[in-house]
Amino acid sequence: MSPTTVVFDIGGVLIDWNPAYLYRKLLPDDATVSKFLAEVCTPTWNEQFDAGMLFADGIAELTARCPEHAELIEAYWSRWHEMLGGEVEGTPQILARLKSAGVPVHAISNWSAETFPRAQSMFPFLNDFDVLVVSGRERLVKPDAAIFDLFLKRADARAEDCIFIDDNPANIAAASRLGFQTEHFQTAARLELRLTALGVLGPLEEIAG
Repeated sequence: MSPTTVVFDIGGVLIDWNPAYLYRKLLPDDATVSKFLAEVCTPTWNEQFDAGMLFADGIAELTARCPEHAELIEAYWSRWHEMLGGEVEGTPQILARLKSAGVPVHAISNWSAETFPRAQSMFPFLNDFDVLVVSGRERLVKPDAAIFDLFLKRADARAEDCIFIDDNPANIAAASRLGFQTEHFQTAARLELRLTALGVLGPLEEIAG
């Protein structure tokens, strides 16, 4: 059955986010950046903010454990915007085409409630979703089924009518188990082909006309 509703992830699908973009400016080489992000400001530490922890609390706790890195840890908040590499090429244009065609377009994102407004100010298309579920606001994170269930309730949608797009295989697997049609995101070109084949996205000239 062809989906009628499109549900986007944001980081890695619409926006290129990577802490290394910031720390390459602050540390001498890529090896040092990789070590710092693997041992200090780790993905697990960052996930606490996606789950609702305040940056002030997370930074204070980590600084107490690693005082020698205090300035670098504080930069995770004060220079957070420098982790954004820009739009993922082509995907915001697909979002715009779907909106123009009247397709319901939503998002479920693992993102801090504190930094998401900063991203919205930099990327106005983040205000275009019909229903937007941000993990940090809800204190629920993907791949927990609860955040998908919350989305379905708010959107008044059925999982089988939705195609969920995410770059994280674990999130794709969780959505699939709940009955969503899914697309493991790799490139905008591949996504365009899939949505066109499903009949969700019309040809570019048709949308423009």
